[in-house]
Amino acid sequence: QVQLVESGGGLVQAGGSLRLSCEASGSIFKINDMGWYRQAPGKQRELVAKITRSGDTNHADSVKGRFTISRDNAKNTMYLQMNSLKPEDTAVYYCNADVNVSLFASSRREFWGQGTQVTVSS
Repeated sequence: QVQLVESGGGLVQAGGSLRLSCEASGSIFKINDMGWYRQAPGKQRELVAKITRSGDTNHADSVKGRFTISRDNAKNTMYLQMNSLKPEDTAVYYCNADVNVSLFASSRREFWGQGTQVTVSS
């Protein structure tokens, strides 16, 4: 129904920057909240940042001041600008979206992307 495709991950040195993108496609009536999550080896998936349709944001304390979430509703795309990266930011980053697939309120569904690897070397 809805596909979320992340891009922009890779290998970067500590102190460097990366910009992740998440593009949504498919049966979309409206995208509500969107978010970035990450999962490091041996750890649980954790919230990195969320953004509402109107642009209100919430960032995890561990990334505040370094990461910035944003979105372009016209393009059904969300971004994560990551600056001053640290080795502890190494993880698979996942895109999440709360989507109405039709005009009916009951059509609200949650979707996940396949993830993109971010590796920060020290």
